[in-house]
Amino acid sequence: MVLNNKRIGGHVLADQLVVNGVDTIFCVPGESYLGLLDGLYNHKDKIKLITTRHESGASNMADAYAKITNKPGICLVSRGPGATNAANGIHTAHQDSTPLILFIGQVSRDEREREAQQEIDYKEMFKPMAKYVAEINDADRIPEFVNKAFHICQSGRPGPVVLSLPEDMLIDETTVNTTPAPRVIQASPSKSDIEDFYKKLNEAQKPIIIVGGNTWSQDAINKVTKFVNDNSIPVLTSYRAQDRFDNRNENYIGHSSYAIPPETKKRIEESDFILALGARLGEVTTQGYSTLKVPKPDQFLVHVHPGIEELGSVYYPDIAINSGMLEFANALSGLPKIAKPKWLEWTKSAREEYMRFIQPTPMKGDLNLSEILGYLNETLADDDIVIVGSGNNSQWVHRYYQYRNLGSQLVTTGGSMGYAVPAAIAAKLVHPKRTVVSFNGDGCFMMLGQEIINAVENDLNPIFIIINNQKLGTIRMHQERKFPKRVIGTNIMNPDFVALAKSYGLDSFKITKTEDFNEIFEKAKSNPKATLIELIIEPNVLGPSLEIGKNIG
Repeated sequence: MVLNNKRIGGHVLADQLVVNGVDTIFCVPGESYLGLLDGLYNHKDKIKLITTRHESGASNMADAYAKITNKPGICLVSRGPGATNAANGIHTAHQDSTPLILFIGQVSRDEREREAQQEIDYKEMFKPMAKYVAEINDADRIPEFVNKAFHICQSGRPGPVVLSLPEDMLIDETTVNTTPAPRVIQASPSKSDIEDFYKKLNEAQKPIIIVGGNTWSQDAINKVTKFVNDNSIPVLTSYRAQDRFDNRNENYIGHSSYAIPPETKKRIEESDFILALGARLGEVTTQGYSTLKVPKPDQFLVHVHPGIEELGSVYYPDIAINSGMLEFANALSGLPKIAKPKWLEWTKSAREEYMRFIQPTPMKGDLNLSEILGYLNETLADDDIVIVGSGNNSQWVHRYYQYRNLGSQLVTTGGSMGYAVPAAIAAKLVHPKRTVVSFNGDGCFMMLGQEIINAVENDLNPIFIIINNQKLGTIRMHQERKFPKRVIGTNIMNPDFVALAKSYGLDSFKITKTEDFNEIFEKAKSNPKATLIELIIEPNVLGPSLEIGKNIG
């Protein structure tokens, strides 16, 4: 790059993305940011541009990419409808604490405040769901704003940042130079915080560690695991954070989520010491804020979180520690083993309850999902990636599959439907040699199922599994419980998924019997092409041990 040479704003922005280590961008191209697209043409050898068929697909791919790489996901969309469609992934990134930067093409500066075509005030629109929203109105300030976005989205509690790009600004000429990428900043625990935590843990009779949230690394998990093993402390993971701790570890006792066993719920309520390590302690993890009372839990609560604004926002912690996960894990490494922990039998019996809970259970019909998940649990590698969409179908995966390494689970806690298909594309782009299994309900798949074309375009071979019961299962479950015999809107008609997948260029199969799964799945694992497997289950089965007419409705 020649310094002091005039460039247009879009070229400066593309250059600044390269400086920040961007190697993949997800987008739906738009005329409002042609200057940036032209800048990206200069970096075709460094940045892979993935064109999705819907902006929600692009923003969800960016979210999944960020989760699996621990780098900010980058999404580009056009103004108006492009931005509103992309908002789905921004809300997901907000709730999941995912570092993501959304760039939106905006109307020209001389057209602002006139309700020009597709004009929206993005500061107002995204304020509730982004850490920072700004508009770059001067090409000279592009490096400043871009680096600020990278700094904010990754530091403290990670989250999404939105930058609006007026169309004419992107073609303004400037001599500004790029600036070095910012360093990620995380807080560390004080010595007194660690001493207080350790003293109270020593006094506990029934402690539990709840692990979750973001800013984890495998190094941090390894150090936490050593501390747990040295002291035999039982570990739960928060909602959809099961890959933060090896589920095969003898101290792992399950995850606090929907449909947890009553024994696990009772243990949380009866514990006298809880270390919430990275977890926000949200609605699902706390069973509707019931296992931990608001605002002051009955348990002695130590809350460790990278976002200082999160500490004390819902729960009053006895000890609040503002810290990144690796920083806290490093502090744990300096602590001695606890002599004769009082909770050894408490941990052992909790582990036994968990192991009983994950054993395969009977299921009406010829296809038993618990047995299929049991097979996957035995055959998938530790670093293979299992993705789960939204809906009751996810309960089988969460219950019967054991995650091992960080990044082996790719999910959203916000519950937005459609995530599992774009997430599989992102996962395969990052880890093309790993097996990637994407679980989708039939309703969930239809939200963003068209993004399977990206697997074909980019020579990727994820395995898409559709669990088909011809229902919006979660909503049907709630209808049957709250308004029995007044069902409306939750029976859905589906296309021929096998034929649909073949029309996109995938190999596809329909399975109606448990015994037919293993052979087809093994072929899919070795298939250089993407594969779709449709699993037909009984229409009245809504979840593990949950059936219309038997124990619901």
